[in-house]
Amino acid sequence: MNLTIGPLLYWWPRAALMDFYAQVAEGPAHTVVLGEAVCSRRNEFKYEDWMALARDLQAAGKRVVLATQALVMSEAELRSVRRLCEQDEFAVEAGDASALRLLAQAAAAAPSRPAFVLGPHINIYNRLALQEHAALGAGEWVAPVELSVEAVATINPPADPVLGIDGPIRTEVFAFGRLPLAFSARCFTARHHRLNKDECEFRCLQDPDGLLLKTSEGQPFLALNGIQTQSASLQCLVTHGPLLHRAGVQSLRLSPCSAHFDTVVRHFDAVFNQGAAPGPVLQALHGLSLPGALVDGFARHEAGLMEVVA
Repeated sequence: MNLTIGPLLYWWPRAALMDFYAQVAEGPAHTVVLGEAVCSRRNEFKYEDWMALARDLQAAGKRVVLATQALVMSEAELRSVRRLCEQDEFAVEAGDASALRLLAQAAAAAPSRPAFVLGPHINIYNRLALQEHAALGAGEWVAPVELSVEAVATINPPADPVLGIDGPIRTEVFAFGRLPLAFSARCFTARHHRLNKDECEFRCLQDPDGLLLKTSEGQPFLALNGIQTQSASLQCLVTHGPLLHRAGVQSLRLSPCSAHFDTVVRHFDAVFNQGAAPGPVLQALHGLSLPGALVDGFARHEAGLMEVVA
């Protein structure tokens, strides 16, 4: 089972980001998705910096994919998406329909370029939709986070997979991290601090795992991450190995968090690639100081905030 490090969804200082990816380079993950997928104002790391980092990770033996934003709201942001989609050094993960259009055009013009990835925010909920996107030049599909593993298997079954230009479409599921639920033109972090979006003072730098939102009863509910809304809890599918294998899932996406993430990656590798029993690993994960409870409800066709069943 391949492990994929998803794009960093938070804004960390440059030094922290570089330290994080230095650890990733030494870790067991097969694929690393790089880039700013949430907010273009988080521009301390520019295009040239991401490309240099991508080359460094590739030299360390990693497959690198470049992510585009999930919500494009300006001509400047569209230019950034266009620049990512037109380069052919690395595969690109489409975050929205604008990227899809550009990547489909690029694939038609140069069939030899790397197949692109359908990100988790591309709304694919049935087999016909996946077939339509495969015909555009996609080679991999990251299932929407709210789909159950059973639904994923129905859309792209291992016995009869959807075929792309280069062969069967590969399936990836979101297996660890705060679930990315929604995006808005409004910046919730700036609003929380009573600031305008364009004068946000970059307050999200203060929240390395997002800004926790609780219910009136004091229970963790959501996390605010700029224009993105996330779950307060962390999806964790470490106990779902047999189900994921039967569903034809080939890759697990692990979304970065600020504490003990290197340990999380090693634990997933131990279970899915080294034969470790999931029960003790789940207990070990519970023992870490992670930024939220561990849940797996969506994978089981239940409410997403249902805690992991051992």
